[in-house]
Parts: sequence; C-alpha cells; structure tokens
Amino acid sequence: MISRIKGVLLHREASRVEVETRSGVVYEIEVPLTVSERLPRPGSEVEIRTVYLVREDAVSLFGFLSPEERALFVRLLSASGVGGRLALAMLSTFPAGRLARAIAEKDVAALTQISGVGKKTAERIALELSDKVADLVGAPVSTGSGDGAGAQEAVKALVALGHSFQEADRAVRQVLDEEEPASTEALIRKALARG
Repeated sequence: MISRIKGVLLHREASRVEVETRSGVVYEIEVPLTVSERLPRPGSEVEIRTVYLVREDAVSLFGFLSPEERALFVRLLSASGVGGRLALAMLSTFPAGRLARAIAEKDVAALTQISGVGKKTAERIALELSDKVADLVGAPVSTGSGDGAGAQEAVKALVALGHSFQEADRAVRQVLDEEEPASTEALIRKALARG
C-alpha cells in the first residue's frame, strides 16, 4: 500500500497532480479541489498522504494534505454506493471538517449540493456514517497557497446567481486548471466569464 508520496510537484490541475520522487518515479494522484487549491506552485516539495484504490476496472491513487482528509475519504468509501470518484467529489465540494459535520448532523440539504448525490444517496450516507465521522467534525485544514475555501465560496456564489451546482463547479475547476486568481472575487468573475 502506498500511504505517502514525497517529492517535487511537477504539474497541478484542479483534480490531479503529478509528483516526482527522488528516485525519478512520477506518480499521478487524483486530488479533491479543496486539496488542489492549497498546494504550492509546481517545482515545490510536497508530501501527499495517499489512498491506493484497486477496483475491478481501475487502479487509482487519491491524495490529501491532512490525515483527517485521508481518514474521511477512507470512511466515505465504507458507505454503500460510494466509490472513489464520489468520495472525491464530496471532498471537492466541502472541506473535510464541514463535510464530516454535514454527515454527523445528517444535513441532507448540504449533502445534495454535491454533484452525483441525490436525496436518497445523501440520506443513506448520513445514516451509515453519522456515528463514524463524529471525531472528524471541525477537522483542521492544512495551510498552503490559497485560503482553503475560495473555490467553495466561488461555487456557492455562482449557484446563488442562478447557475446549477454542476455548472458552477465545472467553471471554477476550469479557471483553477489555468491559473490562480488573486482572490475569491476574481475567481468568481473569471468563472462567470466562462458561463
């Protein structure tokens, strides 16, 4: 099992990064938006906590900055119907502490804001995991570049302006794939220009 990868960040997108270890091996790691926005610029040293997931049709490596994010991801996978992609979408929508709180409090309205989570799925996740994530409520967020919440604020603002959650999420990801806006307001303006 690969639990951590330490090396130089070669490439960063909103949903994946490439890290080269000292031995010259380059790992492609899928990361949630909440992690991607806190990573340093390419060329910097990083240490990413990982979950190596082997499924019948795919092998994936998922990465996180804090132990709490990694722990929550693993617990999300234990819920019926939640695979790596959905767990990643959940952690892209909310920081780990906020997501754990939504699950612990059985906040179905918050959970249904996640792309791919309908009311029944949200209810099932809350029922199955509410007791299992209580210790992660209010989990600290590792610092890095960005404030850790700018992308979520931008998505919320776009939804308030009438865009669907999926459209808002996609527009914010596209902007972050190309550049790092100076502020949340700049991110919102650039995302609006795409819609």
